[in-house]
Amino acid sequence: MVRRLARARKAPRDLVMRARMVELSWQGMRVPAVAAEVACDQKTVRRWLHRFNRTGLEGLEDLGGQGRKRRITEAERSRIIGLVKRPPPGRLTVQPGGELVAEDETGPPEWTLDALAEQARRLGIEVGRSQVRRILLAEGVRWRRTRSWARSKDADFEGKGHGSSASTPARRTVRRSSAPTSSDR
Repeated sequence: MVRRLARARKAPRDLVMRARMVELSWQGMRVPAVAAEVACDQKTVRRWLHRFNRTGLEGLEDLGGQGRKRRITEAERSRIIGLVKRPPPGRLTVQPGGELVAEDETGPPEWTLDALAEQARRLGIEVGRSQVRRILLAEGVRWRRTRSWARSKDADFEGKGHGSSASTPARRTVRRSSAPTSSDR
């Protein structure tokens, strides 16, 4: 089985290399020669040979659970993403009677990364501002509302006029032709 795995084309590359180490060892090659043949360090060859001798073929596979564990669960990540979909606690909303009311008048009227992180901590999720940013960017979620200054739902809103003022002239672009003029000579 090890010899077949050492020649496999569809198996994971690392597993094939480790099986090749065992096969070369069986052929009588010493650790320095095996390391040179598979282009890795002698310590690595020794480690994989010892693991193979202890646990057999399963010893050549990667151990699961390596690396740093996630600090927050997928459910907590989903709750953070769900916060963005809700209106911020300080945003004014029009009630059926026409009155403007905010859920929490001291809360933020717009979502910012700091406001999202603080709200998540209130929900019991220990998370920082930068981690909230990474989560939202990874999911492609916008946490800021795009604002259009040209349109409004307000009936009394007047759009911007043309230009800023008559005293600020518009910048003119000068085009040069490729033919030489009398001033170029």
